[in-house]
Amino acid sequence: MTVKYEVKVTAVGKDARPFLDSNKSFILMDENLRPNLADMVVQHTVAEVAADIAEGDKLLVGNTDFIVEKVGAAANANLRNGGHCTVVVNGTATMPGQIAVKGNVMPRLRAGDTVKFYSE
Repeated sequence: MTVKYEVKVTAVGKDARPFLDSNKSFILMDENLRPNLADMVVQHTVAEVAADIAEGDKLLVGNTDFIVEKVGAAANANLRNGGHCTVVVNGTATMPGQIAVKGNVMPRLRAGDTVKFYSE
């Protein structure tokens, strides 16, 4: 297994779960990067991107695995510069900063969970 990016969730904004329920997506962002967006995002520890996220990679959120289906043109650069991207679950990534993943259930989004992109 090659870990490409791994962080710990430090806070889940009060609007992040409803956003996941209604839009099937959630926004990752380095903790304390933009405090004015804290209610909307899943904040996490700061980490380096070891390698670009690519189609076919996996995403682990807590105990749930997803398969990466599409990586927007700006998603890897955004992860490197602020740990920011929008993860679209079982949907279509249409924006450059989005990563589309497929899985059997929606992620739970809890503080303390690991978020890890990796390849096998």
